[in-house]
Amino acid sequence: MFMEALGSAVLGLALAWVALSRLPHRLPARSLVLSTGAAGGLFGAFLTHTALGSVGLLPVLLGAITVAAASVSLLLRPAGRLHRHHSAAV
Repeated sequence: MFMEALGSAVLGLALAWVALSRLPHRLPARSLVLSTGAAGGLFGAFLTHTALGSVGLLPVLLGAITVAAASVSLLLRPAGRLHRHHSAAV
């Protein structure tokens, strides 16, 4: 169980670091992204372990990386500025 938690946190951090290196202009502060990746990995491991039971290390790590990726993706900002057209008529 300790290896699942440690591995999922490390995978979440690695995923967040890769996202920061590839998309630095679309992500907020480095500390927020890294902590979100680690927390997402830990939550994903917990969720997978709870849903599937003791199925082994690989499925738990796959669930951890999936939730970590989803968590980090929620921090992404749009690539360009949004052009909103306001009309005078309501």
